[in-house]
Amino acid sequence: MSSAAPKKVLSVFTLTMINIAAIASLRNLPLASSFGFSIVFVYALMALLFLIPSALVSAELATTYHNSTGGVFKWVEEAFGPRWGFQAIWMQFIENVIWFPTGLSFVAATLAYVINPALAANKAYMILMILVIFWLTTYINLKGMKASGLVSSVGAIFGTLIPGALIIALGVIWWTIGNPLEITMTAKTFLPKMNLSNLVFTAGILFSFAGMEMSAVHAKEVQNPNKNYPKAIAISSCILVALLVMGSLAISFVIPKNDVSLVAGLMDAFSAFFTSFHIPWFTPILAFLVAIGVISQASTWLIGPVKGIYATAHEGFLPKMFDKTNKENVPYMLLYFQGAIVTVLALLFLVMPDVDSTFWILSALATQLYLIMYILLFAAAIYLRFKKPNLERPYKVFGGKPGIIIVSGTGLLVSLVVFFLGFVPPEQLEVGSIFFYESFLIGGLVIFGLIPFLVIKGKKANRQT
Repeated sequence: MSSAAPKKVLSVFTLTMINIAAIASLRNLPLASSFGFSIVFVYALMALLFLIPSALVSAELATTYHNSTGGVFKWVEEAFGPRWGFQAIWMQFIENVIWFPTGLSFVAATLAYVINPALAANKAYMILMILVIFWLTTYINLKGMKASGLVSSVGAIFGTLIPGALIIALGVIWWTIGNPLEITMTAKTFLPKMNLSNLVFTAGILFSFAGMEMSAVHAKEVQNPNKNYPKAIAISSCILVALLVMGSLAISFVIPKNDVSLVAGLMDAFSAFFTSFHIPWFTPILAFLVAIGVISQASTWLIGPVKGIYATAHEGFLPKMFDKTNKENVPYMLLYFQGAIVTVLALLFLVMPDVDSTFWILSALATQLYLIMYILLFAAAIYLRFKKPNLERPYKVFGGKPGIIIVSGTGLLVSLVVFFLGFVPPEQLEVGSIFFYESFLIGGLVIFGLIPFLVIKGKKANRQT
């Protein structure tokens, strides 16, 4: 096992790009665009109630424990003990594994515009592309954090920021030259309709803002982390909100709400813009760039949670085979284990009614598992501020103890509400029978949620023998 100390290779710029690559996914824009003009209100509300609390809490905990690579595991362990620390990091790890088929299905659908747009609805094509892209990014991450950070930076710029800025610019041009809009922008339509269907989709919107804590596992590799980590979070948060709000509106300008595809909606919008402006040949170019952006996001998420759960291997939570790294200090056995699960989950595309329904049900399960981690994270932040007030905190959530209660309490409450909303199937999608939908979610939560308890039980049994 390698014991080399991590090098300080991450600047504010690189860490900001890692955050953007991890969170600012253009794949969420089609779902958000279904809200129409009210998406501005929805995103602002979710940013206030979830993104800001998670960013502030992550900044405090990451700089307090910047000498640890355990991330969420370390934070929750310090508050509630190793059992719950392992539970938290496992939730982050496994939701990420479940997310990969959905995230990469967006890449596959986007690349279909380079080959043949009809392939976006072809299940066999989707599965093949998901697996090829996933194992390619796994190979890249085996080369170490410097290579992974480079992929994240390049992908975030050319695959997320540039296409995101372009879709926004196209939307602004479309609006200003007087072309017809598929949405109505008035004071009345600014507020969303408070029906169950819209509330269910807020789970997907919240998932757009999840992940700010993930980069904390790289704290030891950040130059001057006490100053630069909070700065990177602030910059990336501002870019994220602007990109998602304006990008979603641009799609809603040209694609009717009922015609939005969750996996191909972004490229449908680009195609509509470029066809109208008589440059349809530009669609495949943008498709390639967008695909690069989501691949960079996959690369970022592929290694972050793995490094977090790897920290638990030293304490005996995982089999000894997982407590190994290669010469680049990368936990390669965990990457292979992750890949095996993703490969199996990708086959779910064969049994679901269509690509969109597979995308949604995997997203719903991933969101619910992730929210369990966030509930533990917000609770740990409150507990540590009260029970360990003398810890050196280079960055602290404002307002003293009342401040941490308000900020973390808000994030915790929103996480609980959205968790239960995930059990309601959206009316807009064909997800099969209600029995299958609920059984899949409940079964997934039970199976993946119980694994940490079984691991700890096995760990205790081994100590007694």
